[in-house]
Amino acid sequence: MATPDILERPAVAAVPAATNGTDSRRRELGAFLRSRRERLRPEQAGLPPSRRRRTPGLRREEVAQLAGVGVTWYTWLEQGRDIHPSAQVLDAVARTLQLDAHEHTHLFTLAGVATTTIAEQCLGLCSTVQPLIDKLEPFPAIALNARLDLLAYNGVYASFFDDLESIPIEDRNILWLAFTHRQWRAAIVDWHEVAGRMVAEYRAAMAEHLDDPAWKTLVARLERASPEFAALWERHDVQGIESRTKRARHPKVGLLRLIYTNLWLAQGLGTRLVAFSPADERTRERLELLHAALVGRSRPGERAAAAAIAP
Repeated sequence: MATPDILERPAVAAVPAATNGTDSRRRELGAFLRSRRERLRPEQAGLPPSRRRRTPGLRREEVAQLAGVGVTWYTWLEQGRDIHPSAQVLDAVARTLQLDAHEHTHLFTLAGVATTTIAEQCLGLCSTVQPLIDKLEPFPAIALNARLDLLAYNGVYASFFDDLESIPIEDRNILWLAFTHRQWRAAIVDWHEVAGRMVAEYRAAMAEHLDDPAWKTLVARLERASPEFAALWERHDVQGIESRTKRARHPKVGLLRLIYTNLWLAQGLGTRLVAFSPADERTRERLELLHAALVGRSRPGERAAAAAIAP
């Protein structure tokens, strides 16, 4: 069987099995992967349901196909063989099995690989960037990486959505949310224009990450979840990232015209801060009222004014 592009050929140790707990860890890794695979229904992974399944959850070959790895290699991984997966391949398996942040870390620990999760990126970023983002209030602000994962945000930005904190950190990707999250989509006034630009920006950025399974896995997930994304992706449009004026709809204060300004934090890594400043005085007033209500500092007259603003 040919080995997929993203996977190095399995390296099987030629030395006797270790007796210092390594075998136990590999067995635990296999059991953990089986348990996660068996809990995932085919339709949750974007596959059609089948009545002929003899075992619950996904088949091994389905996990391997969705993750872009070899079936034999994945089978060996579940069997506790002495193979040495890379962090990139483990990321692809974790995304396919829809592991949360804790499960992702557990997977890497059992495999003996240093974690490189989105949560870890966020923790590394927040100590320096989060205070800056908070200081930009009453203006919304976020931090993104090149893959458009949402690494940090302030309270005004979070107020656009009821459940931002409850979204699994692995799904806090603005491209994924724009196509799959109802409230996220509703906040984007000119959705078709913005969505097309986001897809074109992602394709342009992906040129430097064609061998990265995390980038390819996101595309595969979106193609299964959204026919609209699949159609846009097939156009092969590309576009660079640039600042511009956009319209957004807040559920409490209504229509806002915002200037998106990109500030590069680590351009080599594609990490940037995006600040949303008001494009007109009406937007500024609405943001200030919104911020005052969020922090509980508004006087009765200001609260009444904020309540009177219709979406």
